[in-house]
Amino acid sequence: MIRVVSFFCVALMGLTILTLYHISEQTRVARQDLRVTERRIAAEEVEVSILQTQWQKVAGPETIQRLAEASLGMNDTATVQLSSLTDLPRRGDDTFATVRTANAQAPVVQTPILKISVRNGM
Repeated sequence: MIRVVSFFCVALMGLTILTLYHISEQTRVARQDLRVTERRIAAEEVEVSILQTQWQKVAGPETIQRLAEASLGMNDTATVQLSSLTDLPRRGDDTFATVRTANAQAPVVQTPILKISVRNGM
């Protein structure tokens, strides 16, 4: 009887050792995966910061102004549209000849461009 109980105790101890070894191995593999993932995250954060720097350069007011002038033929003069409710045609009137577009050239005021940099907590 004591041999049977001893045999079951030794068998239970062996199963416990194998289970603990299996859990230990899973933990080791998970740590390796975690290290690889952390390295990838760090590399992606560097890539994101590079892209943010490039975006700030491309989306700067000077670049957009230069592209607007070169590609779209836009210039820096401000135009103000003037309109009055009395110039609009009344409902049912067929007198569209009296409707005019009022445009006025606003004086060009040289305002300094403020460069604002926004950083998030990353």
